[in-house]
Amino acid sequence: MDVSGNRPVQLEIGGMTCASCASRIEKAVGKMAGVERIQVNLAVHRAAVLFDRRLVTLEQIEQKISKLGFQAKPVEIGARREERQSEVRHLGLRALLSAILTVPFIWSMAKHHPLTSNLWVPEVLLNPWLQLTLAAVVQFAIGLPFYERAFAALRNKSANMELLVVLGSSAAFLYSHYLIFRMPAPAPHAGMHSGMHAEHPMLYFDTSTMIITIVWAGKWLEALARQRTGQSIGQLRRLQLPSARVIRHGEQHTVLLEEVRAGDTVAVYPGELIPVDGVLTEGSAAVDESAVTGEGMPVDKSPGSYLYSGTLNQNGVIYMRADKVGEDAAIGRMARLVEEAQASKAPIQRLADRWAGVFVPVIVAAAALTFAVWWLLEPGNVSGAIEKAIAVVLIACPCALGVATPTSILVASGRAAETGILFKEGKHLELLARSDVVVIDKTGTLTLGRPQVTDWIGPIASYTAHLRLAGAAAAPSRHPYARAIVNAALQRKLNLPECREFGQHPGQGVEAVVEGRRVAVGSLNWFRKLGIGCPVSPAQLERLLQGGRSLLCVAVDGVWAGAAVLEDPVKGSSRKAVDALRRLGLEVVMATGDRTETAHTIAGRVGISRVYAELLPEAKADLVRRLQREGKKVAMVGDGINDAAALAAADTGIAIRSGTDIAKSAADVVLMKSDLHAAVQSVRLSRSTMRNIRQNLLMSLGYNAVAIPFAVTGYLAPWMACTAMALSSVTVICNALRLRKA
Repeated sequence: MDVSGNRPVQLEIGGMTCASCASRIEKAVGKMAGVERIQVNLAVHRAAVLFDRRLVTLEQIEQKISKLGFQAKPVEIGARREERQSEVRHLGLRALLSAILTVPFIWSMAKHHPLTSNLWVPEVLLNPWLQLTLAAVVQFAIGLPFYERAFAALRNKSANMELLVVLGSSAAFLYSHYLIFRMPAPAPHAGMHSGMHAEHPMLYFDTSTMIITIVWAGKWLEALARQRTGQSIGQLRRLQLPSARVIRHGEQHTVLLEEVRAGDTVAVYPGELIPVDGVLTEGSAAVDESAVTGEGMPVDKSPGSYLYSGTLNQNGVIYMRADKVGEDAAIGRMARLVEEAQASKAPIQRLADRWAGVFVPVIVAAAALTFAVWWLLEPGNVSGAIEKAIAVVLIACPCALGVATPTSILVASGRAAETGILFKEGKHLELLARSDVVVIDKTGTLTLGRPQVTDWIGPIASYTAHLRLAGAAAAPSRHPYARAIVNAALQRKLNLPECREFGQHPGQGVEAVVEGRRVAVGSLNWFRKLGIGCPVSPAQLERLLQGGRSLLCVAVDGVWAGAAVLEDPVKGSSRKAVDALRRLGLEVVMATGDRTETAHTIAGRVGISRVYAELLPEAKADLVRRLQREGKKVAMVGDGINDAAALAAADTGIAIRSGTDIAKSAADVVLMKSDLHAAVQSVRLSRSTMRNIRQNLLMSLGYNAVAIPFAVTGYLAPWMACTAMALSSVTVICNALRLRKA
């Protein structure tokens, strides 16, 4: 977070083609005064810039990027789908035009191949002047963007993929141009270098045009793949309605979604998507929440229930009070988090970026050395030396290396969103995969988090009066135990008065002034610290608290008034989820602020042997740090305010959907399901992603290691090198797309 308190600004970057482009932008912008951090993601053509607006403006950053030869503009919400489609059409058109103009060269080449020597070829296609004309159109019109970006890179004293393409294709074109003007005109049937007679010039226009064509075709295929990776974002964005029915002054109006304000009453009819987050105030319905939570069964909603945008009202006319709208609503938040995660970098990508950043100048030097060696070995064969140098330049282009990591992050983030798992940044996919220990909170994570009052200790005659005061004091709190007291009071139809001077003590309890009396509601240990005695004998307490039940004490004006016995059922899936985490090789630890006896009872039911109980929020964070000092990579799963510090301290903090906003803000991963199995899925997906990234890096580096020697020794023609270069990028992207089925 920068000093001005803003989120990183997302910029759309145009003109990037390889990892060296991204590296160049990061270096140049990163040196600007006021820029705290910049991450450029080649896969989604975006940059996330964190900067101090008092020292530098967004316009200055955009101008800096523009001077580097790229285009930069702020990301427009929902614009990616149209931009991807436009990019695919544009690249496809260039590839098609280039291919059409390259066909004559391929056709004439066939004439000189032994297997196709009898193929009829129009005489005009063998004319070197026609070849020069067609090649010039491909080289300098269709291939113009390559020259523009290459020269922009040179002006900034750097090198990129375009420079390799320009060097390779220009060498072939200019050498052929030289031969036409410096050597005798070819006979009518003389064509290109393949199988030509010795007295005719050996032209390489086929090489120059095929290089341009293949590169554009490769870029088109990459754009198609990127378009597929963005489908999850598109699906989320399509769940955001453009308008909503709002009740104002007793009349219903259809307004644009951005005109809906918090507090507005919104009407939703059967079969419609719910447009905003909010509380149902009138009516009832079954709501399909699968798009947000992944839950397959419809959920019955009644007045007081919370509704999420993007969910489907299956029956009944309902009215709701808008709470969060637009980008702050559930679907907007999900889409934004996925977009930010896809635009961020995993730590492993920095290694790939460093390699790619030095790759281009090294390869240019290698190509020059190849030319020199072959020229010395075969003094009269300048064309052969040029051909081998061109092949080296083209085969070693680091395109595949540049997209190896970001494309996997892109696909995995989208896949995670489809299953209700939101990674806030791509780096958390890598960090979660390294986890050794999972620390799990009890209440609301392993248990339902909806404890119920099952018994009352204290004078029965004053139960109703004290329950009313306790419910009023606990009403502002979102803690599950506080909600249990409130629900118990409401079930008895008690009118809860307003409280004042509300104070919350995380992990201990709450206190407030109700009708002039100071009311405290909290744990027995807290009451002991306050000096409030409990008249219940230890034997009676032990009997009441068997089976995982908890005690919530109530005091009025510093005098013990009674205690509620609470029971929070274990979620049916918790045991299976804990077993699954253990099978993944993770150590599972429970950390809770609840009583030791209750904690061990619940831990026994779900199969956890290592338990830490009666922990205050600071103690939970200390536990996480202690595990880290032992050399462990810690993932923390929690949902409450008292988990926020531990979630922030963990290597990867995981908050579940039913948790508090504070917990979700502190976490690195948000599970849209309240089921612990989603945590298991997130670990599996993160590990699959890291395997996929390693595969991609191995393929891209292995490709160069194998192919470059063939190019240097002359066993790889330039057009073959260019094809292999383009296919290597497509192979890496296709491998990353396998994560869509993870």
